This record gives sequence, C-alpha cells and structure tokens, in this order.
Amino acid sequence: MLQKSRCLRNLIPSSSFCSLPKIAAFYASRAASSVQEAFEPSTYSGSDDENGDIDWDNLGFGIKQTDYMYITKSSNDGIFEQGQINRFGNIELNPSAGVLNYGQGLFEGTKAFRREDGRLFLFRPDQNAIRMQFGADRMCMPSPSIDQFVDAVKQTALANRRWIPPPGKGSLYIRPLLIGSGPILGLAPAPEYTFLVFASPVGNYFKEGLSSLNLYIEDEFHRATRGGVGGVKSITNYSPVLKALTRAKSRGFSDVLYLDSVYKKNLEEATSCNIFVVKENIISTPPTNGTILPGVTRKTVIDIASNHGYQVEECTVPVEELLDADEVFCTGTAVGVLPVGSITYQGKRVDYKTESQLVSRDLYSTLVGLQSGLLEDKKGWFLEIE
Repeated sequence: MLQKSRCLRNLIPSSSFCSLPKIAAFYASRAASSVQEAFEPSTYSGSDDENGDIDWDNLGFGIKQTDYMYITKSSNDGIFEQGQINRFGNIELNPSAGVLNYGQGLFEGTKAFRREDGRLFLFRPDQNAIRMQFGADRMCMPSPSIDQFVDAVKQTALANRRWIPPPGKGSLYIRPLLIGSGPILGLAPAPEYTFLVFASPVGNYFKEGLSSLNLYIEDEFHRATRGGVGGVKSITNYSPVLKALTRAKSRGFSDVLYLDSVYKKNLEEATSCNIFVVKENIISTPPTNGTILPGVTRKTVIDIASNHGYQVEECTVPVEELLDADEVFCTGTAVGVLPVGSITYQGKRVDYKTESQLVSRDLYSTLVGLQSGLLEDKKGWFLEIE
C-alpha cells in the first residue's frame, strides 16, 4: 500500500521550481565569438495560410524544418546581447567549443498552440526560463533573463506561426538551447555562450498516440545519481540512456522507467517523462530531490489534481508499490498526460486499467480544456502571443 507517512507534505511552490540563488555575474573576461551564423538576419513576413502540403493528421514527433530561428550570444560580462530572428540554418562551431568537448549545454522544451479562433498561445514559458537559469547555475554558464527567454520563444513562435498546427492536430514544439560555444582546451567553463531557439510542428510523442504506454523498469543502467545533474535539463543526461531505451524498444516497450542508483528499488522517472502512481484518492510521485527533472507539465498536473480534490504527495515510491496501484500515468511537455497500461520488472508484467474513469484522463481533459480555451485559465498559465 502507499504509505502516506513517508510522503513529503509540501508541494513545489507555484511560483518557481525551487528557491533560486541570485545568479551572480558570470566570468569577467570572455574570448571573441566562435559561433558564426550561416545565415543573415531576416524579418518574418509570412502568413498562416502559407503552410504548403503539411499532413497535419500524421505529424508524429520528428524534426520538420521550419523557416526561422532565434540566436544571440553572451558578451564579455556574461550578458546576452539582444537576439534576432534569422533564417533557419546551420551554425559553425570551433572544434574546441565547450559544448563539443565537455558537454556544456542545456536545452528546454515548450509548445505553442493554436485555438479555434486563431489565437496563438504559449504554455508557461517562464517556468522553462526559471529551469534554464537553475541548470545554467549548476553548469557554470550564464543564462538569459526570464524576460529575454520568454521573448525569444515568443519571437520564434510568431516567425514560424504558419507551422503551428490547427486546433487538435498538434503543436509547435519549441526548443531553446544554451551552449558553451567558446573555444576551450583545458577543463573549464567556456569563454562564450550561445542561446538559440528553433521549432518544429509535432503530433504525439509516442507511436501509440494517446493510447496507454508499456514501460520497462531498468535495473542495470541508471539515468542519474545523487550529486549529479539529473535534476537539470543538461544535454549530458540523454545519450547515456539510449542503450537502455533502444534495448527496451526493440522488445516492444514504449519507454524505460528508471530506479534510484543508491538503493535500486525506488522509482525515479522515465526517459522522457515523470511518473505518477494512483491508489484510491492518493496520487504519489517521486520528489524532485536532485535526480529527477522538475517537469513543467508535472508541476501543472500536481496543481490540477489538487484542485480536483485528489491528495497529491511527493514521496519515495518503492517499485513494489506498483503491484498494488490502481493506475499509473506519465507527464511531460512532449507526451502530455498518458496512462500506463503495463509495467514489466524482472520478467513480471503488471497490467493497469486503461478504460472507464481514469484519473489521468480527467487531468488530461482539464489540461486540454485550458489549452483550447474551453476552460478559464485562472492562473495565467497560457501566454497569448500577438
């Protein structure tokens, strides 16, 4: 049974993921730029109707080159210059760039949506900005201000507005990147940083669409460890899990669910999403204690569930408690809110209900209602872009 006594009673504050220290001035001296744009600044002049022959019904989740991207770089005092929209294209990096040699890089993911009346909205981009600032501090990198980050995302969405799918057909996935672009040979922070934002129209992340997921619990490889960077969106978190993910998918599973690296028995998160376990009226999810990414959708779902009368608890969830759960579901920017149909652990498969009155469907319906404008956004989660 889920043990409430082990659960943390204080949920994440609604205003931020955690108490961020005041980010000090970064690195007094910077070298000259090593990133050269392979394109010229451009002003967007397209319209919503110029979307070509896009098959909105079969988008999937893959890169589809759009028209424009946003780019800026840090100046000598670690402050990012005013960025500008450029034609989408390749960039050039010095072979000794910090991101190429030491993996000094972060990324974020957010979405733009189109409503029935044609208005365009972003979903909580300020939370992505806060998370990038927190990650940048951990990785010894300067970061754009919250306003600069949100403005960059907004500009990118507007410049590529013809790529934002019709209502119900998908969204424009927006990928902000912060990389150490300056040349460095010895292990140290890069002398220069580049912040860029690109976008791609997407449909469902998993091939199952909105159907339930089949997860495999990995007990050989671990996604993160205490004291590492599992709690920030570092680029270094992702390629190490490819082996486990590829192996699981070759066996027919949707994704991998990882255990903690110390006791090897407590749930952490899946490769691409956070995990929630439901027992009666209690919804439990592992706490963001440094090894788990504090997802924006996770944070939103916690708030929605609490408003719906569920008892939401951040607590240690031993793998054994999955055997007694009524329902399991995942959340993430890319995946949204999806129920889990089965979990396989050490050769034993546990099936969960995926029909009738699902908690995850209830939460998903509310999230989509807010996204589409059918429900009132009382908390200001959606930012309209002109």
